[in-house]
Amino acid sequence: MRYFIFLYFLFLQGVILAQTSSTLEAKIKQLKHDSPWRQVSASTLLFPSYHPQGMVKIGDYFFMSSVEVRKAPKSGDTGEGIGHLFKFDSTGKLIAQITLGEGSMYHPGGIDYDGKNIWVPVAEYRPNSQSIIYKINPNTLTATEILRYPEHIGAIVHDTDKRFILGMSWGSRNFYQWKLSADGKVKNSTISPEQLRIPNPSFYIDYQDCHYIGHDVMLCGGLQKYTSNDKTFRLGGLDLINLKDFRPIHQVPIRLWSPTGSPMTNNPFWIEATTTGLRAYFVPDDDKAATFFVYDVFLK
Repeated sequence: MRYFIFLYFLFLQGVILAQTSSTLEAKIKQLKHDSPWRQVSASTLLFPSYHPQGMVKIGDYFFMSSVEVRKAPKSGDTGEGIGHLFKFDSTGKLIAQITLGEGSMYHPGGIDYDGKNIWVPVAEYRPNSQSIIYKINPNTLTATEILRYPEHIGAIVHDTDKRFILGMSWGSRNFYQWKLSADGKVKNSTISPEQLRIPNPSFYIDYQDCHYIGHDVMLCGGLQKYTSNDKTFRLGGLDLINLKDFRPIHQVPIRLWSPTGSPMTNNPFWIEATTTGLRAYFVPDDDKAATFFVYDVFLK
């Protein structure tokens, strides 16, 4: 009897998750360029945050990847640094942290949470390089290496429906898809980047942080710099991507900037559905300027 109750509980949990992801996708599709965002709060992160990269929300806590650059890379070398994963609360207080990476691979990228594990890529701080992909238990912060690959992977998502992980190259110009076996091992890890890559058909922003939201769809945030007459304009945005053909379903610029001029989708973000619309969390700036922003948007 207990076994059947357990199975029924899992079924209900799956239904709730499916409804939640479906609601999130539907509400993001309502976003427009002039949707009215309202700032709820802006809290300074109470710990050295370095150069934040990706973020997920699990329960009441946030997990954020970041790169600490100790020696900036120059032409011909990789530089030196440390990869971090921070756990903090809504006030910006640090709860726990771990370091990730190995040798020249110290640059974490955009991260994802699949309901069980956090997925984090750590790469060399240069394009066309190499990376390690980790999955991390959010309760113990135990990291397990899943894959090493000869390419800079700057963001990753886990498609739990089709059982594959999707990585994005430097600037998200290419996608890489790795199939997972039933025991969580990568099936096609030996295929070269040239054979595996899928060109990104969208160019108006470069994706920095992405999250799988169900039904073969991922949500990506990013930015692009546009220069004209020696003036630079930074535009941020959100894209819904169909993982069946890797094409955008819905694209919308996000006209929110921090006091430094950084687009809110500069790097880490997380978005969830609310009863009235959406709530978004951003950390667009680095080091002492690092601020945890919370915004709401009302949708009819």
